[in-house]
Amino acid sequence: MFLPKYPDNPTPPPAHTHAPTDPAPAPVRRSLPSVSIDQKTVAAVLVGGVVLTALLAAVAVTAISVAVAAVVLRSLLRDHHRR
Repeated sequence: MFLPKYPDNPTPPPAHTHAPTDPAPAPVRRSLPSVSIDQKTVAAVLVGGVVLTALLAAVAVTAISVAVAAVVLRSLLRDHHRR
């Protein structure tokens, strides 16, 4: 009942077939220069990653502590103004 109805005959082939007269030259593939990775490079990348992660953690801890201090100060100032 809900199955699609397919046509009885397949679609006819296209009337016009395009055939280029002059084949285009193949594009020239340039190879990339080889990159040598030694232990110093790996160590530098690892140290850089650790330093960046530590900086991100320090910024996050600082932001959280400033937010907590702001909430505490707001609470203290609200209580002070009520008196």
